[in-house]
Amino acid sequence: MITIKEFMEIVDYRITEGSDYCWQCFGPNAYRLDSWNQDQEGHTVSIVFDTRTQVVYEANAYDYKRKRAYRLINPDYKFAHDDEASGRDVDINQAWDDVNYVDLEADDDFIQKALAIVADEDYDTRVSVPVEFTDDELLIYMKMAHERDMTFNQFVEQALQAAIDEFKMRDEYDFSEGRRGPVIQSPPFPADNFTQEQAREAVKKAKKKGKK
Repeated sequence: MITIKEFMEIVDYRITEGSDYCWQCFGPNAYRLDSWNQDQEGHTVSIVFDTRTQVVYEANAYDYKRKRAYRLINPDYKFAHDDEASGRDVDINQAWDDVNYVDLEADDDFIQKALAIVADEDYDTRVSVPVEFTDDELLIYMKMAHERDMTFNQFVEQALQAAIDEFKMRDEYDFSEGRRGPVIQSPPFPADNFTQEQAREAVKKAKKKGKK
């Protein structure tokens, strides 16, 4: 989770408002700080932290100009936050009006987006996904990336995209009349030789087989 110091550096130590955090999920000492640039088409970056322990519970970056809202919640307190939101009948996905939060998982992803929002610069809207490998797995995948003449990050991104594409394909299965669509084995990791056309053809064949 980001620190108070990192938040202050993002907003260049400019605080425009502070208040007690009224929900109970983060404990009795939760306090919120906001940094708004006084522009309705500008931005606000905020943080919720513990005044005694200095633990950061939540950080938000609101990009009003581009109608985007990013949120980073301390994973140790996310369940409590979501549970209280449910009890209060609050839509935890809604940031404002028809704008929903994009929940981030990586501290650096939040920091980079927030810095760009404050500077009114374009930024990568993709969400960084932390992945963990054993030492043996990491060595294997790095070798595979090298063999394909690509960076390790490009290799992982391609593999994740293949998994996402396969998940979307499964939405095309015929679940009518209580039939469960057949499972298609995942293509080799990564799916660099498994084109979308081949994937769709596999789905069609699976459908035909499932209706027999």
